[in-house]
Amino acid sequence: MERVSQLKKSDLFMRFILGGTAVSLSYLITVVSPWKILAGIFAAFPAVMLTAVIMVGIASGTKKATNIAKGSVYGMIGGIICVIAVLLSLQETSNWLLSITIGLISWLVSSISISNIRQRAARKAVSQV
Repeated sequence: MERVSQLKKSDLFMRFILGGTAVSLSYLITVVSPWKILAGIFAAFPAVMLTAVIMVGIASGTKKATNIAKGSVYGMIGGIICVIAVLLSLQETSNWLLSITIGLISWLVSSISISNIRQRAARKAVSQV
């Protein structure tokens, strides 16, 4: 039990270091870059996904890391929908907190919906074979 507890602590620490480093580097690039568009581009840097793939790869191997990467496709597509929802909400309401809430809900709903659509399509393809 103590070993499991220690593994969880080291896993959390490693995620904190990797994710924090990625976010910090992204921020530094936006500060030192003369091109303002980079701030938006690096705001979408997939630090969480990369950290998850690294950590699962280290802990459980390539096959499980591949599953994380595949699953992140749905979240990233949802991320596009989230950004659009936040942008449109900000333009309409000028309320950043409401806009972020709408964006996060849009991200979650769209990511789950896309995943479900993909699973149904895969089952349908298998049943037709």
